[in-house]
Amino acid sequence: MATPLSLSSPSSLLFASSTSNLSPPSLSPRLSLFPSSSSSPLFSSLSFSLSISSPLFQFPTAEHVSLSSFTVSASAAKKKVLIVNANSGGHAVIGFYLAKELLGSGHEVTIMTVGEESSDKMKKPPFTRFSEIVSAGGRTVWGDPADIGKVLEGAAFDVVLDNNGKDLDAVRPVADWAKSSGVKYFFFISSAGIYKPTEEPPHVEGDEVKADAGHVGVEKYISENFNGWASFRPQYMVGSGNNKDCEEWFFDRIVRGRRVPIPGSGMQLVNISHVRDLSSMLTLAIENPDAASGNIFNLVSDRAVTLDGMAKLCAQAAGRPIEIVHFDPKAVGVDARKAFPFRNMHFYAEPRAAKDILGWKSTTNLPEDLKERFEEYVKIGRDTKPMQFEIDDKILESLKVPAAV
Repeated sequence: MATPLSLSSPSSLLFASSTSNLSPPSLSPRLSLFPSSSSSPLFSSLSFSLSISSPLFQFPTAEHVSLSSFTVSASAAKKKVLIVNANSGGHAVIGFYLAKELLGSGHEVTIMTVGEESSDKMKKPPFTRFSEIVSAGGRTVWGDPADIGKVLEGAAFDVVLDNNGKDLDAVRPVADWAKSSGVKYFFFISSAGIYKPTEEPPHVEGDEVKADAGHVGVEKYISENFNGWASFRPQYMVGSGNNKDCEEWFFDRIVRGRRVPIPGSGMQLVNISHVRDLSSMLTLAIENPDAASGNIFNLVSDRAVTLDGMAKLCAQAAGRPIEIVHFDPKAVGVDARKAFPFRNMHFYAEPRAAKDILGWKSTTNLPEDLKERFEEYVKIGRDTKPMQFEIDDKILESLKVPAAV
Protein backbone atom coordinates (compact mmCIF):
# COMPACT_ATOMS: atom_id res chain seq x y z
CA MET A 1 0.00 0.00 0.00
CA ALA A 2 1.46 3.38 -0.95
CA THR A 3 2.27 5.75 1.88
CA PRO A 4 1.30 9.38 1.25
CA LEU A 5 3.92 11.99 2.05
CA SER A 6 3.08 15.31 3.64
CA LEU A 7 4.14 18.62 2.21
CA SER A 8 6.47 19.22 5.12
CA SER A 9 8.54 16.07 4.54
CA PRO A 10 12.32 16.61 4.82
CA SER A 11 12.65 15.23 1.29
CA SER A 12 11.69 18.65 -0.03
CA LEU A 13 15.09 19.99 0.97
CA LEU A 14 17.43 21.30 -1.69
CA PHE A 15 21.01 20.15 -1.54
CA ALA A 16 23.75 22.66 -2.24
CA SER A 17 27.16 21.87 -3.62
CA SER A 18 30.18 23.30 -1.93
CA THR A 19 31.30 26.71 -3.10
CA SER A 20 34.86 26.04 -2.01
CA ASN A 21 37.78 25.53 -4.36
CA LEU A 22 38.16 22.31 -6.27
CA SER A 23 39.88 19.99 -3.86
CA PRO A 24 42.42 17.35 -4.89
CA PRO A 25 40.58 14.45 -3.19
CA SER A 26 37.40 15.04 -5.21
CA LEU A 27 38.77 15.94 -8.62
CA SER A 28 42.47 15.44 -9.19
CA PRO A 29 42.32 11.61 -9.29
CA ARG A 30 39.68 11.81 -12.04
CA LEU A 31 41.00 11.69 -15.59
CA SER A 32 40.02 14.26 -18.16
CA LEU A 33 38.47 13.08 -21.39
CA PHE A 34 40.86 14.83 -23.74
CA PRO A 35 44.03 16.05 -21.99
CA SER A 36 45.55 19.22 -23.39
CA SER A 37 49.18 19.29 -24.31
CA SER A 38 49.53 22.97 -23.45
CA SER A 39 49.08 25.08 -20.37
CA SER A 40 45.68 26.47 -19.48
CA PRO A 41 44.91 29.66 -21.45
CA LEU A 42 43.84 31.25 -18.19
CA PHE A 43 47.28 30.80 -16.65
CA SER A 44 49.11 31.79 -19.81
CA SER A 45 47.51 35.23 -19.63
CA LEU A 46 48.90 35.91 -16.13
CA SER A 47 52.42 36.75 -14.98
CA PHE A 48 53.75 35.02 -11.87
CA SER A 49 57.09 33.91 -10.57
CA LEU A 50 55.47 30.51 -10.27
CA SER A 51 55.22 28.34 -13.38
CA ILE A 52 52.11 26.17 -13.48
CA SER A 53 51.21 23.66 -16.16
CA SER A 54 47.55 22.69 -16.06
CA PRO A 55 46.30 20.03 -18.46
CA LEU A 56 42.53 19.73 -18.80
CA PHE A 57 40.99 19.27 -15.35
CA GLN A 58 44.25 18.68 -13.52
CA PHE A 59 44.11 21.39 -10.90
CA PRO A 60 46.82 22.69 -8.55
CA THR A 61 47.09 21.01 -5.18
CA ALA A 62 46.27 22.80 -1.96
CA GLU A 63 49.83 24.06 -1.41
CA HIS A 64 49.75 25.81 -4.79
CA VAL A 65 47.58 28.61 -6.07
CA SER A 66 43.87 27.79 -6.53
CA LEU A 67 42.18 28.52 -9.83
CA SER A 68 39.23 30.06 -8.04
CA SER A 69 41.49 32.82 -6.69
CA PHE A 70 41.62 34.28 -10.20
CA THR A 71 38.97 36.51 -11.69
CA VAL A 72 38.15 36.30 -15.37
CA SER A 73 37.25 39.67 -16.84
CA ALA A 74 34.86 39.86 -19.74
CA SER A 75 36.61 40.81 -22.96
CA ALA A 76 35.85 44.30 -24.22
CA ALA A 77 35.82 43.01 -27.80
CA LYS A 78 32.35 42.28 -29.09
CA LYS A 79 31.92 38.91 -30.76
CA LYS A 80 30.13 37.76 -33.87
CA VAL A 81 28.35 34.61 -32.69
CA LEU A 82 26.51 31.90 -34.59
CA ILE A 83 24.16 29.61 -32.68
CA VAL A 84 23.07 26.48 -34.55
CA ASN A 85 19.87 25.68 -32.69
CA ALA A 86 17.78 22.53 -32.29
CA ASN A 87 14.20 22.73 -33.59
CA SER A 88 12.66 20.81 -30.68
CA GLY A 89 13.44 19.30 -27.29
CA GLY A 90 14.77 20.80 -24.11
CA HIS A 91 17.92 22.28 -25.64
CA ALA A 92 16.08 24.64 -28.01
CA VAL A 93 15.36 27.15 -25.26
CA ILE A 94 19.07 27.44 -24.44
CA GLY A 95 19.76 29.06 -27.80
CA PHE A 96 16.86 31.47 -27.34
CA TYR A 97 18.02 32.70 -23.93
CA LEU A 98 21.66 32.86 -25.01
CA ALA A 99 20.88 34.89 -28.13
CA LYS A 100 18.95 37.46 -26.08
CA GLU A 101 21.67 37.72 -23.41
CA LEU A 102 24.46 38.11 -25.95
CA LEU A 103 22.52 40.77 -27.86
CA GLY A 104 21.88 42.58 -24.60
CA SER A 105 25.64 42.66 -24.04
CA GLY A 106 26.31 44.17 -27.45
CA HIS A 107 27.40 41.11 -29.41
CA GLU A 108 26.25 40.30 -32.95
CA VAL A 109 24.15 37.13 -33.03
CA THR A 110 22.79 34.91 -35.77
CA ILE A 111 20.66 31.96 -34.71
CA MET A 112 20.23 29.25 -37.32
CA THR A 113 17.41 26.85 -36.50
CA VAL A 114 17.41 23.42 -38.12
CA GLY A 115 14.57 22.87 -40.58
CA GLU A 116 12.14 25.28 -42.20
CA GLU A 117 10.56 28.38 -40.78
CA SER A 118 7.15 27.16 -41.98
CA SER A 119 7.42 23.91 -40.00
CA ASP A 120 4.75 23.11 -37.40
CA LYS A 121 7.57 22.91 -34.86
CA MET A 122 7.97 26.67 -35.19
CA LYS A 123 4.46 27.14 -33.83
CA LYS A 124 5.70 26.22 -30.35
CA PRO A 125 7.90 28.14 -27.90
CA PRO A 126 10.61 29.28 -27.91
CA PHE A 127 10.31 29.74 -31.68
CA THR A 128 7.08 31.73 -31.36
CA ARG A 129 9.15 34.28 -29.44
CA PHE A 130 11.98 34.65 -31.95
CA SER A 131 10.67 38.12 -32.77
CA GLU A 132 12.28 39.13 -29.46
CA ILE A 133 15.66 38.18 -30.94
CA VAL A 134 15.01 40.15 -34.12
CA SER A 135 13.78 43.22 -32.24
CA ALA A 136 17.00 43.13 -30.19
CA GLY A 137 19.06 43.27 -33.37
CA GLY A 138 19.68 39.56 -33.94
CA ARG A 139 19.33 37.59 -37.15
CA THR A 140 17.24 34.43 -37.43
CA VAL A 141 17.65 31.95 -40.29
CA TRP A 142 16.56 28.37 -40.95
CA GLY A 143 18.18 25.55 -42.87
CA ASP A 144 19.97 22.22 -43.03
CA PRO A 145 23.31 22.07 -41.18
CA ALA A 146 24.68 20.12 -44.15
CA ASP A 147 24.11 23.27 -46.25
CA ILE A 148 25.25 25.76 -43.65
CA GLY A 149 27.59 27.57 -46.01
CA LYS A 150 24.78 28.31 -48.44
CA VAL A 151 22.37 29.29 -45.67
CA LEU A 152 24.77 31.84 -44.17
CA GLU A 153 25.99 33.20 -47.52
CA GLY A 154 29.58 33.87 -46.55
CA ALA A 155 28.92 35.44 -43.15
CA ALA A 156 31.91 35.44 -40.80
CA PHE A 157 31.88 34.58 -37.10
CA ASP A 158 34.24 34.60 -34.13
CA VAL A 159 32.41 31.89 -32.21
CA VAL A 160 30.14 29.07 -33.36
CA LEU A 161 28.00 27.20 -30.82
CA ASP A 162 26.36 23.97 -31.97
CA ASN A 163 23.23 23.54 -29.87
CA ASN A 164 21.71 20.93 -32.15
CA GLY A 165 23.71 17.81 -32.91
CA LYS A 166 23.70 14.70 -30.76
CA ASP A 167 26.27 12.80 -32.80
CA LEU A 168 29.13 13.41 -35.18
CA ASP A 169 27.02 12.97 -38.31
CA ALA A 170 24.95 15.98 -37.29
CA VAL A 171 27.79 18.18 -36.03
CA ARG A 172 30.61 17.40 -38.47
CA PRO A 173 29.19 19.54 -41.34
CA VAL A 174 28.95 22.54 -39.03
CA ALA A 175 32.40 21.96 -37.50
CA ASP A 176 34.07 21.41 -40.88
CA TRP A 177 32.44 24.54 -42.31
CA ALA A 178 33.49 26.54 -39.25
CA LYS A 179 37.10 25.42 -39.56
CA SER A 180 37.27 26.09 -43.29
CA SER A 181 35.73 29.52 -42.71
CA GLY A 182 38.39 30.51 -40.19
CA VAL A 183 36.19 30.37 -37.09
CA LYS A 184 38.54 30.44 -34.10
CA TYR A 185 36.24 29.08 -31.40
CA PHE A 186 33.84 26.16 -31.68
CA PHE A 187 31.66 25.35 -28.69
CA PHE A 188 29.27 22.43 -28.33
CA ILE A 189 26.20 21.73 -26.19
CA SER A 190 26.72 18.12 -25.16
CA SER A 191 24.83 16.30 -22.38
CA ALA A 192 25.49 15.22 -18.80
CA GLY A 193 23.68 12.03 -19.78
CA ILE A 194 26.96 10.74 -21.21
CA TYR A 195 28.42 10.20 -17.73
CA LYS A 196 28.55 6.62 -16.56
CA PRO A 197 26.45 5.94 -13.44
CA THR A 198 28.51 6.46 -10.32
CA GLU A 199 28.41 5.39 -6.69
CA GLU A 200 29.90 8.77 -5.80
CA PRO A 201 27.56 11.50 -7.01
CA PRO A 202 27.73 14.22 -8.12
CA HIS A 203 29.25 13.95 -11.58
CA VAL A 204 32.17 16.34 -12.02
CA GLU A 205 34.12 17.27 -15.10
CA GLY A 206 36.59 14.49 -15.85
CA ASP A 207 34.36 11.65 -14.64
CA GLU A 208 34.18 8.59 -16.86
CA VAL A 209 31.80 8.80 -19.81
CA LYS A 210 30.07 6.27 -22.05
CA ALA A 211 32.51 5.69 -24.89
CA ASP A 212 29.77 4.87 -27.39
CA ALA A 213 27.68 7.99 -26.67
CA GLY A 214 27.20 10.22 -29.72
CA HIS A 215 28.08 13.39 -27.80
CA VAL A 216 31.43 11.85 -26.79
CA GLY A 217 32.34 11.37 -30.45
CA VAL A 218 31.59 15.03 -31.10
CA GLU A 219 33.69 16.19 -28.15
CA LYS A 220 36.61 14.13 -29.39
CA TYR A 221 36.29 15.46 -32.94
CA ILE A 222 36.20 19.14 -32.03
CA SER A 223 39.06 18.73 -29.55
CA GLU A 224 41.17 17.31 -32.39
CA ASN A 225 40.20 19.96 -34.94
CA PHE A 226 40.06 23.22 -32.99
CA ASN A 227 42.49 24.84 -30.58
CA GLY A 228 39.60 26.93 -29.33
CA TRP A 229 36.96 24.40 -28.35
CA ALA A 230 34.79 23.75 -25.33
CA SER A 231 31.93 21.42 -24.47
CA PHE A 232 29.01 22.08 -22.15
CA ARG A 233 26.98 19.28 -20.55
CA PRO A 234 23.47 20.29 -19.38
CA GLN A 235 20.90 18.32 -17.43
CA TYR A 236 17.26 19.25 -16.79
CA MET A 237 16.09 22.83 -16.96
CA VAL A 238 13.13 25.08 -16.27
CA GLY A 239 12.30 28.43 -17.79
CA SER A 240 9.84 30.27 -19.97
CA GLY A 241 9.89 29.05 -23.55
CA ASN A 242 10.92 25.48 -22.80
CA ASN A 243 8.93 23.09 -24.98
CA LYS A 244 9.87 19.94 -23.08
CA ASP A 245 7.85 19.19 -19.95
CA CYS A 246 9.65 19.43 -16.64
CA GLU A 247 7.76 21.32 -13.94
CA GLU A 248 4.62 21.15 -16.07
CA TRP A 249 4.40 17.40 -15.49
CA PHE A 250 3.93 18.04 -11.77
CA PHE A 251 1.60 21.00 -12.23
CA ASP A 252 -0.66 18.91 -14.51
CA ARG A 253 -1.38 16.51 -11.65
CA ILE A 254 -1.33 18.95 -8.75
CA VAL A 255 -3.92 21.37 -10.15
CA ARG A 256 -6.27 18.50 -11.00
CA GLY A 257 -6.16 17.09 -7.49
CA ARG A 258 -4.44 13.87 -8.56
CA ARG A 259 -1.91 11.82 -6.63
CA VAL A 260 1.61 12.22 -7.99
CA PRO A 261 3.34 8.87 -8.73
CA ILE A 262 7.12 8.96 -8.32
CA PRO A 263 9.32 5.93 -9.02
CA GLY A 264 11.56 4.50 -6.31
CA SER A 265 12.01 6.14 -2.94
CA GLY A 266 11.67 9.70 -4.18
CA MET A 267 14.98 10.56 -2.55
CA GLN A 268 16.94 10.40 -5.82
CA LEU A 269 18.96 13.57 -6.35
CA VAL A 270 18.65 15.52 -9.58
CA ASN A 271 19.92 18.83 -10.87
CA ILE A 272 17.26 21.16 -12.32
CA SER A 273 18.57 24.54 -13.48
CA HIS A 274 16.87 27.67 -14.64
CA VAL A 275 17.87 28.23 -18.26
CA ARG A 276 19.15 31.72 -17.41
CA ASP A 277 21.97 29.99 -15.51
CA LEU A 278 22.93 28.04 -18.61
CA SER A 279 22.83 31.20 -20.68
CA SER A 280 24.98 33.15 -18.25
CA MET A 281 27.64 30.42 -18.17
CA LEU A 282 27.75 30.24 -21.96
CA THR A 283 27.95 34.02 -22.21
CA LEU A 284 30.96 34.08 -19.89
CA ALA A 285 32.65 31.42 -22.01
CA ILE A 286 31.95 33.31 -25.24
CA GLU A 287 33.23 36.56 -23.75
CA ASN A 288 36.33 34.78 -22.39
CA PRO A 289 36.95 32.16 -25.09
CA ASP A 290 40.65 31.69 -24.44
CA ALA A 291 39.95 30.83 -20.80
CA ALA A 292 37.11 28.49 -21.77
CA SER A 293 39.00 26.75 -24.56
CA GLY A 294 40.14 23.18 -24.05
CA ASN A 295 37.67 22.57 -21.24
CA ILE A 296 34.51 20.64 -20.49
CA PHE A 297 31.87 22.33 -18.34
CA ASN A 298 28.88 20.88 -16.55
CA LEU A 299 26.17 23.28 -17.71
CA VAL A 300 24.12 23.09 -14.53
CA SER A 301 23.22 25.02 -11.40
CA ASP A 302 24.99 24.31 -8.13
CA ARG A 303 22.10 22.74 -6.21
CA ALA A 304 20.35 19.40 -6.26
CA VAL A 305 16.79 18.55 -5.33
CA THR A 306 15.15 15.21 -4.55
CA LEU A 307 12.39 13.93 -6.80
CA ASP A 308 9.92 14.22 -3.93
CA GLY A 309 11.32 17.66 -3.22
CA MET A 310 10.67 18.82 -6.78
CA ALA A 311 7.06 17.66 -6.53
CA LYS A 312 6.57 19.50 -3.26
CA LEU A 313 8.19 22.69 -4.51
CA CYS A 314 5.81 22.62 -7.48
CA ALA A 315 2.88 22.22 -5.09
CA GLN A 316 4.13 25.16 -3.01
CA ALA A 317 4.43 27.27 -6.16
CA ALA A 318 0.86 26.36 -7.11
CA GLY A 319 -0.45 26.91 -3.59
CA ARG A 320 -2.08 23.46 -3.64
CA PRO A 321 -1.86 20.34 -1.45
CA ILE A 322 -0.02 17.30 -2.77
CA GLU A 323 -0.03 13.59 -2.08
CA ILE A 324 2.87 11.54 -3.42
CA VAL A 325 2.86 7.79 -3.94
CA HIS A 326 5.90 5.72 -4.78
CA PHE A 327 6.01 2.79 -7.15
CA ASP A 328 8.37 0.19 -8.59
CA PRO A 329 8.21 0.47 -12.41
CA LYS A 330 9.13 -3.18 -12.92
CA ALA A 331 6.53 -4.42 -10.45
CA VAL A 332 3.85 -2.27 -12.05
CA GLY A 333 4.93 -3.15 -15.57
CA VAL A 334 5.51 0.35 -16.92
CA ASP A 335 8.44 2.02 -18.63
CA ALA A 336 9.80 4.51 -16.09
CA ARG A 337 10.99 6.76 -18.93
CA LYS A 338 7.42 7.16 -20.12
CA ALA A 339 5.86 7.32 -16.67
CA PHE A 340 8.08 10.05 -15.25
CA PRO A 341 10.01 13.01 -16.72
CA PHE A 342 13.30 12.33 -14.89
CA ARG A 343 15.66 9.39 -14.61
CA ASN A 344 14.89 6.91 -11.87
CA MET A 345 18.34 7.30 -10.29
CA HIS A 346 20.68 9.89 -8.84
CA PHE A 347 21.47 12.19 -11.74
CA TYR A 348 23.32 15.14 -10.33
CA ALA A 349 26.30 17.06 -11.70
CA GLU A 350 28.16 20.05 -10.29
CA PRO A 351 29.51 23.10 -12.19
CA ARG A 352 32.99 23.06 -10.68
CA ALA A 353 34.89 23.98 -13.84
CA ALA A 354 32.71 27.02 -14.59
CA LYS A 355 33.17 28.37 -11.08
CA ASP A 356 36.94 27.91 -11.02
CA ILE A 357 37.80 28.76 -14.62
CA LEU A 358 35.19 31.39 -15.49
CA GLY A 359 34.25 32.71 -12.06
CA TRP A 360 30.62 31.85 -12.80
CA LYS A 361 27.88 31.97 -10.15
CA SER A 362 24.50 30.24 -10.18
CA THR A 363 21.25 32.14 -9.66
CA THR A 364 18.77 29.26 -9.83
CA ASN A 365 16.26 29.48 -6.98
CA LEU A 366 13.69 26.75 -7.54
CA PRO A 367 11.13 27.86 -4.93
CA GLU A 368 10.92 31.29 -6.58
CA ASP A 369 11.52 30.18 -10.16
CA LEU A 370 8.66 27.67 -9.95
CA LYS A 371 6.24 30.37 -8.81
CA GLU A 372 7.01 32.27 -12.00
CA ARG A 373 6.61 29.12 -14.04
CA PHE A 374 3.22 28.37 -12.48
CA GLU A 375 1.99 31.86 -13.31
CA GLU A 376 2.79 31.23 -16.96
CA TYR A 377 1.28 27.74 -16.77
CA VAL A 378 -2.03 29.28 -15.73
CA LYS A 379 -1.72 32.19 -18.14
CA ILE A 380 -1.58 29.89 -21.17
CA GLY A 381 -4.56 27.91 -19.87
CA ARG A 382 -2.84 24.60 -19.39
CA ASP A 383 -4.40 24.23 -15.95
CA THR A 384 -7.85 23.78 -17.54
CA LYS A 385 -6.82 21.82 -20.61
CA PRO A 386 -8.43 18.33 -20.84
CA MET A 387 -5.84 15.62 -20.20
CA GLN A 388 -5.59 11.86 -19.98
CA PHE A 389 -3.37 10.10 -17.45
CA GLU A 390 -3.44 6.51 -18.68
CA ILE A 391 -0.02 5.49 -17.35
CA ASP A 392 -0.73 7.17 -14.01
CA ASP A 393 -4.03 5.34 -13.78
CA LYS A 394 -2.32 2.01 -14.37
CA ILE A 395 0.23 2.75 -11.64
CA LEU A 396 -2.35 3.91 -9.12
CA GLU A 397 -4.60 0.94 -9.85
CA SER A 398 -1.72 -1.44 -9.18
CA LEU A 399 -1.10 0.35 -5.87
CA LYS A 400 -4.79 0.14 -5.06
CA VAL A 401 -5.12 3.84 -4.38
CA PRO A 402 -7.56 6.26 -6.01
CA ALA A 403 -6.27 8.87 -8.45
CA ALA A 404 -7.93 11.77 -6.67
CA VAL A 405 -6.45 13.11 -3.46
